[in-house]
Amino acid sequence: MQEKSVITREVAVAGGAFAPGHLGELTQVVDFALVDAVLEETGAVQKRVRLLPSRVVVYFVLALALFEQCSYRAVWGKLVAGLDALGLARPCVSALCRARRRVGTEPFKVLFETLAGPVARPRTPGAFWRGLRTVAIDGTSLHLPDSEPIAALHAKRKRKGEDMEFGYPLLRLLVLVECGTRAVLGAVFGPETTGETGYAQRLVDQLTRGMLVLLDTGFDGYPLLFQLRSTGAEFLCRSGARRIPLIIRRLPDGSYLSTFGMGKLPVRIVEAWITVTYSDGTVRREQWRLATSLTDHTRYPARELVDLYHERWQVETAFFSIKATMLDGRVLRSHRPEDVDQEVYALLTVYQALVRIADDATTGQPCLDPDRISFTVALDAARDQVTNAGGVLTSGTAVLTGAIGRTILDNLLPARRRQRIKARTRKNPTSKYSKNSVQHPTTAQHYTLNAEVMVMEEGLTARPKR
Repeated sequence: MQEKSVITREVAVAGGAFAPGHLGELTQVVDFALVDAVLEETGAVQKRVRLLPSRVVVYFVLALALFEQCSYRAVWGKLVAGLDALGLARPCVSALCRARRRVGTEPFKVLFETLAGPVARPRTPGAFWRGLRTVAIDGTSLHLPDSEPIAALHAKRKRKGEDMEFGYPLLRLLVLVECGTRAVLGAVFGPETTGETGYAQRLVDQLTRGMLVLLDTGFDGYPLLFQLRSTGAEFLCRSGARRIPLIIRRLPDGSYLSTFGMGKLPVRIVEAWITVTYSDGTVRREQWRLATSLTDHTRYPARELVDLYHERWQVETAFFSIKATMLDGRVLRSHRPEDVDQEVYALLTVYQALVRIADDATTGQPCLDPDRISFTVALDAARDQVTNAGGVLTSGTAVLTGAIGRTILDNLLPARRRQRIKARTRKNPTSKYSKNSVQHPTTAQHYTLNAEVMVMEEGLTARPKR
């Protein structure tokens, strides 16, 4: 006779009609009290408790963001998979759709804003530089369903000089991300017809004294930088060839003092030749110009600023986690503008909950580099806990490192990873980027980087169109 193992597991969830309302172990981050308070604040609490109370609907929409590849009924099935003994009803798709619209967008907006914020501790590697918390702002686009209500608000892409539209309607998303942990401090989104700078101005209120904001070339305009500095935050921004800064005073480290906005904003300019040598022997050289509000060259050396600027890519990694890992490259599922807003806030909320629970797991290892945490591992572990209804309610003393945290720590990425460049090829035929010429490698490679700080006496050569 073959031996057998019997495992008895106790599952604790809310009672009655509220039982399907959970997010597995992530419920400890997005807990019942928080969701109930948000629903009360936004006036979205149900008038009568029926099959789908508002709290259950909130968790269902968050689960939709966690299981973007699944249908409504499949997601509901995952919420109740570990609760068969309770004999819970299974609502139809139309009932779930109506419930989403009844609850609306505002509770999810407030829920995200409540969870958003920095999570790094003073000793967290990669989150601070010379006493400043490093953060980054950048934008991306999300594809929306090609339905008439959405297309009326969100335009499709057009080729320059042509009237014909192509591809999907687009939504522009801008986020403020903490470097190192990649926690989201703030997010704004809307039609792509509004430029990134316009959205970025709505994120400035999230900045505080003691932050250093890393920005790409498109954000080097005086109005945005002046507004940013008024918060007490510092900035390090790449600046383009069209700008010709006046050299007011040269500094010993190769940088120089200048001003933006007709002398209203003092800045320090760092110009450098960047040489990238790929593992296949290919060498690429380009000019960089960085503008920063950190004018003290002794406290903030120019060479270190050039190296630090690479941390701006932390925001791109956050976008990759949302678009490629959570969405798996899919078009958003919602077919109405209000539902799109709700879905985006749900995506950001679940992403932030995963970042927070991953940070909790590293509490006992304060010097663990957050770059070693695999977001894919965290996401898969969180999905498993939803299906198992595990960790919804805890008994006794709360444990920071639960099943998700243990899985994360058991599957850390290698330490001291070498610099590696991603292959740059255009996979989407409707992309705004031009086809890859010889500017970027077609395969992922390791590389070494060398920076020579010097004043470009004849200005910068314009960068080729991407």
